[in-house]
Parts: sequence; structure tokens; C-alpha cells
Amino acid sequence: MTDLSMNDLMKAKVIGRTEIEDLVVVPLFAIIVALLLGAAAMLATNVDLGTIGLSYLALLKGSVGSLNAISETLTAAAPLVLAGLGLALGFRAGLFNIGAEGQIVMGGIAAVITGFSFAGLPTLILLPMSLLAGALAGALYASIAGFLKATTGAHEVISTIMLNLISYRLLDYMLRMPAIQKEGRADPISKSVPEAAELPRLLSFLDPNLRVHAGIFLVLIAVAIVYWLLFRSKLGFEFRASGENAEAARFAGIHSSVIIVAAMATAGALAGLAGANQVLGVLGRATPGFSAGLGFDAIAVALLGRSHPVGVLFAGLLFGALEAGGRQMQVDAGVSIDLIGIIQALIIVFIAAPLLVRAIFPWGFRRDKEGGS
Repeated sequence: MTDLSMNDLMKAKVIGRTEIEDLVVVPLFAIIVALLLGAAAMLATNVDLGTIGLSYLALLKGSVGSLNAISETLTAAAPLVLAGLGLALGFRAGLFNIGAEGQIVMGGIAAVITGFSFAGLPTLILLPMSLLAGALAGALYASIAGFLKATTGAHEVISTIMLNLISYRLLDYMLRMPAIQKEGRADPISKSVPEAAELPRLLSFLDPNLRVHAGIFLVLIAVAIVYWLLFRSKLGFEFRASGENAEAARFAGIHSSVIIVAAMATAGALAGLAGANQVLGVLGRATPGFSAGLGFDAIAVALLGRSHPVGVLFAGLLFGALEAGGRQMQVDAGVSIDLIGIIQALIIVFIAAPLLVRAIFPWGFRRDKEGGS
């Protein structure tokens, strides 16, 4: 083996270790610090140590302490992972798409309309059709921001914020349309999707209250597809190359305008799929605010997962656990649910400052021969 090839292998090993630290170690330490500072916040509000311990035990119990807790964690995590995957893909392509909320709304309402409009079809046709409708609606809606960016240079942050707001008003309008509004109701609520369009619950034979559904399999498939797309396909390479250096990618023959629209459309499809997952698996219909801020939480999930599909999966599970466990914490310990928001915010702060995490926990990271980090 030549010296050159040995050096290349050593370099690849270092890069692999660095990526593992960035993907696993930094988020792990960020979570630990966030939990410690969350405890400090409770102490500052006159919560005694016993109650703090009880609240964290309740958090653990409510997230993984029983079959029902695990079911709730997985149910909460599924749409977060799907939307987070779309945002992570956009981040990899150099696009800060924060329009997942609007794309979830459009995907959800499209899935509901498709479901009740073709209620006579069997499950094998209607369920995939409804999911596909949600993905297409999200993709088309996100493509608007991509097209504006590619043709006019309009920044995607501004355009996706505006599209989020537009989606809320579109939803309100559509829920008042006679063809969509539930018969006999004066409030804005859609018709229910038929059973053939619902994502089947997985554990209803054990307990009908267990809400975890087949959307979990959809999540795992999406993680695998996005991983392959980003790291094993030509299109994924072009996404990442444009994200690293758009100018260099342009000189290499990559059509930046096409990449922008394609990346936004793919991200929107995943967010639209998250909306379809929520209405077909949990809600059964569309109402104002059914997205419940999932698109904004998904930004945190994508950041915590370091824009890596596997990282996004685990980050989504963590946020799902925080949501499910937070309810139990509120019941058992009487601690405000707002503490969960504080912990999530602290996690994001430390994820956004990896050098700070490395400075706090220097022993947790690889050091070079000169003793530097």
C-alpha cells in the first residue's frame, strides 16, 4: 500500500470520527446540558429538588415507561421526522426552508379531500392515493418558493414565511366550502376521511386507545430513501455540492436553478407527507390549526439531527418523547408544560453552538497529536 493511499485512509478515518462526534456526541451533550439547565430553571422558580426529580422521572415514564407511553412517543415523532427530513434535505442544498408548516397544512388538506372524495375505493388504492396527494400538494406549494428563488432571487426565508401565512387563510377558506365542510356543522371542519383512507393502528388488538399507526413504517422508508438520495445518488450529490458552494457547483456544470426547485419540491413533498400522516393517522379530518406548529418544531428536529437522515430520526424520537413525557410530567409533578419548551430551546441553543459544547466537555471529543481539539 502506498503512502498516498495510507494517508487517504487515515484522512477518511478522521473525517468519519469527526462526523460521528458532530452527529452523536454534540447532540448528546447538548441534551445533558439542557436537562441540567432545565433543573436550574425549576430551582429558580422555587421548585424543590424532590419535585425536580419526580418531574424527570415522570418525563421518562411518560415517554418510554409503558406501552401506551411508547405509542404516544412514536405517534408524536412520526410527523416531526417526516417534516424534519424535508428541512434537512433543504439545509443540505443550502436552502433555509422554514415553510414546512404551510406545506404540512396543504398536504394535510389535500389528503383529507382525496380521502373523502373517493370513499368508495378499497384501502389498497385509496390510502396510497391520499398519501400521494398530500406529498404532491406539499411539493407544489414548496416549489413556489423554489421557483421565486431560482428566477428572481427572492430569499426562501421570506417567501416561505409568507406562504405559511397564506396556507392558514387558504385552510380557513377551504373548510368553509360546502364541498369540504362537514354536513350540519357551522364551524370550519372538514368531512371525515373514510376508514379505507386511514393509516391502520398497529396495536389496537391489544388496546384500542393505543394510537401508534402504520405511519411509523412510512417514516422508516422515508429515512432510507432520503439517505440514499443524499449520499448515494447523483441528484443528492448535486444537492450537497450546491449547498457547500453554489458558485463552484455552477462552474462544475450543475444547474443551480433546477437544483433549487428540485430541492424545495422534495422537501415540500416530505412535509406534505407529514401533514397527510397527521390527518390520516391521528385526526381523521382537517380543522383550523391542525398542523399545531409541527413545521416549526421540525426545524429544531432537523438542526438537532445535524441535517442527517439518521440523526433526524433520533431527534424526532427525542422530541416525540419530550412531548409525550411532558404531559405525564405535568400530571405527576405539577410542573408547567412550558418547561418542555425551555428544554427544547436550550437543546437548540447548544446544538447551534458546537464549539461551546466542546469547550464544556473537552474530554468527550477526540484531540489531535498536538493536544488541540
